[in-house]
Amino acid sequence: MLDSRPPNFFHAAMRPPENLYHQNIADDHSRSSCSLNRCNLSPWIIGSEEFQANPLPVEIDGARTTDARLFRRLGEIADPEERSRLFHDYVCVKFGLNEKIERNGKSRPAYSYVNLLRAWGADSNRQAGAVLKAWVESRFGILATYHNGRLAEDAAARAAFTLDRMCGAAKSIGTLMQLDLLYTFCQDELRRRWPGARCRTLYRGTHDPEEYAIRDPGRPGGDPRAMLVQLNNLSSFTSDVEVAWEFGSSAWEVEVPLAKIVYFSGLLSKTLLTGESEHLVLGGYYNVRRLLC
Repeated sequence: MLDSRPPNFFHAAMRPPENLYHQNIADDHSRSSCSLNRCNLSPWIIGSEEFQANPLPVEIDGARTTDARLFRRLGEIADPEERSRLFHDYVCVKFGLNEKIERNGKSRPAYSYVNLLRAWGADSNRQAGAVLKAWVESRFGILATYHNGRLAEDAAARAAFTLDRMCGAAKSIGTLMQLDLLYTFCQDELRRRWPGARCRTLYRGTHDPEEYAIRDPGRPGGDPRAMLVQLNNLSSFTSDVEVAWEFGSSAWEVEVPLAKIVYFSGLLSKTLLTGESEHLVLGGYYNVRRLLC
């Protein structure tokens, strides 16, 4: 069984007045500041650079307690593949994912968290991406910063994001609660598979530096390749540095807290976001290190 007691990490420096994420959402008048969420830590903590250095456990309100029997049963199973099958079967039964639904006069399978993850893998700036980013805003309070353009500066991008999340939500009713269970299951699996770890070293390649707000290049410790970056509220990373270079002319190495990993390659089906060793990671501020070719 997993130890549910939170580790005693030092986090006295996590004070809102000095926190860049807190300041950023307070100053961003283009969208409503997200000061509330549905988990045990405030947005300004989860989205801060201090959290990267001193991570704490994150729990979505009600996700574990509502389905306590599921998580107790998962804790009794030693084989990770069997745990994955049980989790997916449970979600399918609870949300009727094997049933057909009528839409526009046609009978189709119910839309699920699996559809969202696969669509994200194809293009994170379309409807599925908007639904996932909206889920992050709702549960963790971290605002999306990019969706076909920087949302703080581009009115057309904000309008497209709103439309995509509305259209996506209309066909994905119930998926947000599925994502709550997925995140909780992912957190348990990370602790099982990497016991004692607080972070994982992940990589991200990019061709689009304009997607990010980059502050304080050359930090910390005078490293010219280090910088502080504000990432979108949900971003793709890889655990394979060679794969990162396939996705951009520049690549970053990042220490990502386990608590900010929503999904990782190998968590579920071997056909789901596995080819690129992909990880879905909550955004906010990160100290990153630019890699050399």
